Amino acid sequence: MATNTHDAGHGAADAAHGAADAAHGSSGMPQLDFSTYGNQIFWLLVTLVVIYLILSRVALPRIAAILNERQGTITNDLAAAEDLKAKAQEAENAYNKALADARAEAQRIAVETRAEIQAGVDEAIAKADLEISAKAAESEAAIAEIRASALDSVKIVASDTASALIAALGGKDDAKTIAAAVAERTEG
Repeated sequence: MATNTHDAGHGAADAAHGAADAAHGSSGMPQLDFSTYGNQIFWLLVTLVVIYLILSRVALPRIAAILNERQGTITNDLAAAEDLKAKAQEAENAYNKALADARAEAQRIAVETRAEIQAGVDEAIAKADLEISAKAAESEAAIAEIRASALDSVKIVASDTASALIAALGGKDDAKTIAAAVAERTEG
C-alpha cells in the first residue's frame, strides 16, 4: 500500500513537472519548434532582401566600374603598342627600300664607270663601295635610332601601365622593380 501511494505521488509530480516545462516553452530546440517557423522565415526573407539590395546597389556596380576601367586601359595600351609596332615595321620597310635603292644606285654608277673609263675601274669600285657603306651605315644608324626610340616608348608605356595597375589594385609601386620587370620582358 505504501508503495502505491509512493508511486502515485511520483506520477503526480512528474505530470506537474511536464506541465511546467510546457508552460515555459522548454520542449526542445527552438529552431525545431513549429510555432516559431513563421518568425524565422520572415527574418530570413528580410535578411536576404537586405543583402541583395546592398550587393546590387553598392558592391557590384563598383566592381563592374573597376573592371570596365581596367579593360579600357588594357585596350588603349594594346592599341598604342600596335601603333608603335606598325611604325617600326614602316621604318624597317623604308630602311630596306633605301638600302635597295642605294645598292641599285651603286650598281648603276659602277656599270657607267666601267663603260666610260676602263683604266679607273678599281678606283670607281672603291668609291662606290665607300658610298654604299656610308649610306648603309647612315641608314642603319637611323633605323637603330628609330628602333631604340620605339623600344623606349614601349618601355615608358609599359612602366606607366604597370604603375597605374598597381595603384588601381591598391599596391605600392616601386619604380626600380617596375623598371626591372619591364626591362626583363622587353629583352626576352
